[in-house]
Amino acid sequence: LANFPTLPERPLRAPFERMPWARGSRALRAWQRGETGYPLVDAGMRELATTGFMHGRVRMIAGSFLVKHLMVRWQEGERWFWDRLVDADLGNNAASWQWVAGCGFDSSPWFRIFNPVAQSKRFDPRGDYVKRWVPELSAMPGPLVHAPWAAPPRALAAAGVTLGRTYPRPIVDHAAARARALEAFAAIRRAE
Repeated sequence: LANFPTLPERPLRAPFERMPWARGSRALRAWQRGETGYPLVDAGMRELATTGFMHGRVRMIAGSFLVKHLMVRWQEGERWFWDRLVDADLGNNAASWQWVAGCGFDSSPWFRIFNPVAQSKRFDPRGDYVKRWVPELSAMPGPLVHAPWAAPPRALAAAGVTLGRTYPRPIVDHAAARARALEAFAAIRRAE
């Protein structure tokens, strides 16, 4: 912060000032409430709302989801975390958001877009974390809890899950969101 006092407001890599961020706040509100339809992201956001804490791996996944799947400005996530994290640190929070957005000096590669389903399967294989923070999915079998929209209708009914009613459908398609983000980031890279 001493060397880069605008760290919380402006990207350290100037070309990212021209990033074509999405307009509107519907996606941001869904992310903030833990209602994106992606169970691991939702679990993390609900843990944050309840405890003021979120596991480090889930912070990266939730951050990546906001900026790269939803194309919401990283500053929105930075502000949200700043207001809610009990371990918030201004420099660390800003640098971490710039890292996940790909616009900081030592940032995550712009093309690294976490797949929230693959991350959930890898780091929460039985779905224990998801089931704790997203109780409406607690009766889902472990392997199906990571992507309930892909579960057979019989499994959803047995778990008492009605997509769009008891748990939201995904607000974006991972493949389409990834493609959109890659195109936006490629345009920024070409401008550097």
